[in-house]
Parts: sequence; structure tokens; C-alpha cells
Amino acid sequence: MEGQSAAARLLGPAEVRGLAEQLALRPTKKLGQNFVHDPNTVRRIVDSSGVGPEDVVLEVGPGIGSLTLGLLSVAGSVTAVEVDSTLAERLPRTVEEHAPGLADRLRVVCADALRLSAEEAGTGERAPTALVANLPYNVAVPVVLHLLAELPTLRHGLVMVQAEVAERMAAAPGGRCYGAPSAKSAWFASVRRAGSVSRNVFWPVPNVDSGLVAFSRHDPPAELPRERVFSVVDAAFAQRRKTLRSALAGWAGSSERAERLLRAAGVDPGARGERLSIADFAAVAAAAERDRPE
Repeated sequence: MEGQSAAARLLGPAEVRGLAEQLALRPTKKLGQNFVHDPNTVRRIVDSSGVGPEDVVLEVGPGIGSLTLGLLSVAGSVTAVEVDSTLAERLPRTVEEHAPGLADRLRVVCADALRLSAEEAGTGERAPTALVANLPYNVAVPVVLHLLAELPTLRHGLVMVQAEVAERMAAAPGGRCYGAPSAKSAWFASVRRAGSVSRNVFWPVPNVDSGLVAFSRHDPPAELPRERVFSVVDAAFAQRRKTLRSALAGWAGSSERAERLLRAAGVDPGARGERLSIADFAAVAAAAERDRPE
């Protein structure tokens, strides 16, 4: 593609601070505004994402545009979703200044990613196929789960999140970090850690390091409604120190019924939620479907 050869001029520390000054921007913790100012980190994220010219990339929280510029150099197009109207309004101009030959690949949507609809994200040829984002730490998991649920066209992606959140999202059953985020992510996709990112590549510098999480969508482990399976997951991890027989008592109606359903699903009632895969949780939900009280 002709535009691919005209790579974007990426933002460095001086450009990031300069743009912030132009906008009178004071990054807020509420919006999780920590902007990447290291071009090498941007290149590493883009390379690790596996995005190519066939992809329509959804970027959440583009901020000043550091990662956006890197993505535009390799993707077919980028839909940037930004909740801050000032930043959303400025982004196209930044792209024009730093990558004039790629500006027609950018589409900006001013919206909250937690409430983004498929229509807003894009349909038909504009439907997103990949998610690549530096996500605000406080909403990273809900955003990823919402987008995977709302946008079935998302096939793969790479997100930068707090290191601890990255561990939880990619954890396998039985691990120390395994919990509801791990199980729910596994419903939609295969998830893995894809590297670490130092806090020093951000402005302002956050109090924690970051991690990269890659995912590749797969079919759900069961044909049950997702919400019914997730209700079992939530109940199991709400009291994760308890055995499943006790933890699921409220969800099932009684500890006796919980034990009956667990045994029907081939799950040890004395186990804890951290031992179950998403397929196991689905089996418990399926057992409940077959054993509805009269």
C-alpha cells in the first residue's frame, strides 16, 4: 500500500509535553491519562500487536496520539475512541501534522468505551478487527470484556494495562492471580502476557509498571447465554476462600443444591473457584439449566 512507506513521525517527550501545553491539559487520574512518550515503546507495541493492512484497528483512549501514529503506519485504518472531547477534537490535527499521508485512515469517535455500541465502533467495512490500546488502569478489564461482547468482529488484539491486571487477565486456573477477570476473558479468547512496560516511558509517570496482554478470539466453550455462566463465576469468586459448595449456595438457592449441581457438572464441591476453568463454570451453569426448581 503506497501510504505504508510514509511512516508517521512519532511523538517524543518534547512533542507530548508541547501538545499538553497547547491544550492546557492537566492529566487526570480519573481518566487514567498517562501518555506514552517513548517512540521505541510505541514501535514495540505495534510490532507485538500483529496488526497489518487488512486490519481495522480500534484504539481506546488515544490521548495525545502517540500510539495512534504508530498504528496508522501499519493498519488499514484506525478508529480512535476518546472520551475527552478536547483530545478527540485535537487528534486529527496531530495526525495531519505528523503523518499527513495517513490522515485519511483515521476516524475519531468521542465516546465512553464502556458504553460503546457496535454502530458507533463501525459496521461493514469499518467494523473493527483488532483492539490495540493503552487502557486506563481503573477500567481496563471492564472495557476489554465489554468490547469483546459488543464487537464480535474483534479477532485479536494487544492492550497495555497495569502489570497486576495483566497477570490477572492472563492467569490460568490454579494460579495465584486467577480470578473472575481471567475466567471471563477466557470465555472470549485465548489470553497471554506479551511483555512488560516500564513506568518511565509515560508522562506523567504512573505509580506502577505496565504489562502487555495479547488475545486471540475463539468460540465460547458452551452455547449457554454468557450472563448465566458469568453469574456462576461471580458467585464463586465473591467468596473465593470458601469451597464451591458454600460459595455457590446463594446462587444455587442452597448449599445442598449447589453440591448437586457441582457433582452433575463433574466438579468437586470441596474445590475452590480458582481451580475451575471457564469450561468448568459453563458445565455448572448447564447443570443448573437442567435442574431448574419446579
